[in-house]
Order: sequence, then C-alpha cells, then structure tokens
Amino acid sequence: MTLFTRLLAFALVTAAAPALAAPQQITLTAADKVTVFATYYGTGDKAKPIVLLFHQAGGSGAEYAAIAPKLNALGYNALAVDQRSGGDLFGRANRTVKALGRSAGYRAALPDLQAALDWARANDSGKIVICGSSYSASLVFLLAGANPGKLAGVMAFSPGEYLGSAHAVRDAASKLKNVAVFVSSASSRGEIAAARAIVDAVPSAMKTQLVPKHAPHGASALRADANPAGYKEVWAAVERFLAPLH
Repeated sequence: MTLFTRLLAFALVTAAAPALAAPQQITLTAADKVTVFATYYGTGDKAKPIVLLFHQAGGSGAEYAAIAPKLNALGYNALAVDQRSGGDLFGRANRTVKALGRSAGYRAALPDLQAALDWARANDSGKIVICGSSYSASLVFLLAGANPGKLAGVMAFSPGEYLGSAHAVRDAASKLKNVAVFVSSASSRGEIAAARAIVDAVPSAMKTQLVPKHAPHGASALRADANPAGYKEVWAAVERFLAPLH
C-alpha cells in the first residue's frame, strides 16, 4: 500500500466515524419539582448505550469530567448529574445545590437519580447503565430495585449502608435478579467488606466485585489524578464488565 492510499484510507475511516458532540448542559425535573442540573456527553449516536453518572458526597458531576469522555471513546453516551446532596468537591460548585440554597440529605437525592433515568429513557434508545459513587453507589441499588426491567447494568463504587438503615441497600440489592452488577471499593478492609455484604445480597448471576490493589473512595478510583497507581486496573475491570452490555 502506498503512502497516498494509506492516507486516503485513514481519511475515509475518520470521515465515517461519528464526531463527539461538545458536552451539553441540560436540566431535569424531579418528581418533587426540583430542578436538577446535568451534563450530557454524547457520542453522536443516541442508539448507543448510556451510562448515568452520580457523584459522591460533597461533590458534583465534575467528578466525572475526565471519566465521561473515556466512556464516549468506548462507545457509550454519558450523563453526569449534580444531585441535590453535594458541594464544590472536584473544583466546581454543585449547580443543583446552589439553586436550592442548601445541600440535602443522601436519601433525598433519590428523585434526582430517577429523573435522570426517566430522561435517558425518553431521549436515548440504547441500553442504560447506572453508576454511583459513595452515597450514590448505595442509592443506585434503590433506583434499580424500583425500576425492574429498565436497566442493563449497575456500577457501584464504595457502596455502604449510608442511608439511615442498617440494611436498606442490601434489601434493595436482593431485588436485582436480571441485571448485571459491578461493585468496587477503596482498597481498605472496611470498604471491601461493606461492598462484599451488598454483592452477596444480589441474586443475579451477573455480578462482579473488584477488590482493587490501589483505589481511593468512590468513582475517583477511575481518575488518573486521584488514583495514579491503580486507575488502569479499575478501568480494565469496568471495560470487562461493560463489554457484554454494549
């Protein structure tokens, strides 16, 4: 193959590939009429699967600013949500909290997750995966349990019984019979044990627990800046989990 034909072939492949759109700022309306702010990272193809991204305590959707583009590169659309329980962790103010004038309790944010799921079902036609970090890693089990048949997968980074009950998350996890579940944690005994208790409650045969060699709390384990020694290991596990769901 000549240099000219190689360049021509590259140009044709590049032209055929869908262009990634710039991140789009959107608003959702929760069932209690609270306006919820989010950022949509699109691949340019709404038939692709979508991953709904929920942040940890004190944070915002900015937790996923470097993660969502990686999901796009893997062929997934993504929606990063600012839940009503959060703050300015990760370098940006939580817009939903700012509009409300206060940060709410963890469980109060569940309608925000539901609003994101409803939006995804109305606006994207691909499979839906939900992803939580810390307190929202617990809430995603409640969301999945309340929406049977609507999800292809659940990813939870550092879940625990954070919701005011000793077993609320495990009770919700026990309802997940036909959905793929991935759970990870920080590389600490306490978090690994908390994650294992939740995974053990899941009846689905499609479940995975990653025990990482190096990982901080929450979905920040996927960020090179927050987990330089271990982010590649965590990403490799996530990619293996997501591949059958595409």
